[in-house]
Amino acid sequence: MELLLIRHALPVTVDNRDSGVEADPVLSALGEQQAGALADWLVDEHIDAVYTSPKARARLTVTPLAARLGLELEIEPLVNEYDEGEVEYIPIEHLKATGDPRWGAMIAGDDLPDPEGFRAQVVEGVERIIAANPGRTVVVGCHGGVVSAYLSHVLGIDRVLFYEASYTSVARVAASSSGHRSVRSMNELGHLRVAGVPLSDL
Repeated sequence: MELLLIRHALPVTVDNRDSGVEADPVLSALGEQQAGALADWLVDEHIDAVYTSPKARARLTVTPLAARLGLELEIEPLVNEYDEGEVEYIPIEHLKATGDPRWGAMIAGDDLPDPEGFRAQVVEGVERIIAANPGRTVVVGCHGGVVSAYLSHVLGIDRVLFYEASYTSVARVAASSSGHRSVRSMNELGHLRVAGVPLSDL
């Protein structure tokens, strides 16, 4: 089967430090354009199922594609991002542009209290999707950390957050029934280039 791991589109900033409510941002106006370009790009591929993390930003990224394909979204809770429970969300690019120390901590992997535990969670979730869809082509709307964690597992890379997936980028993984996994592509962004949609609002 073929797995398309898609990082969510650009979300808005959310600051719930006063209320203590978990931050679950929706897409920004640019993020909605990115999600639309993704749907235009993938709608003619033979896609059998569309999964998503429970987060709004992941769900809203693949909703236009699922709608055009006439498919129901299926939620896989284990492909959730490692920031679960956080009350503030700032897009990574904004942290980087402002020199926020959280950017450095994120790149160094210091944001992950249990990297191996996170990777194990992600692998379990993705493998559950693979097991349920033999011989099919499946899209999974998820997060940068999730994409990196699963690819690091397949590629045998120790560092969980070894690279940064771009917004709505596509990473393709071939998964055989015998258990073999191979990475076919990483960070595909042709849909944004063709549509003339930028990666960031900065």
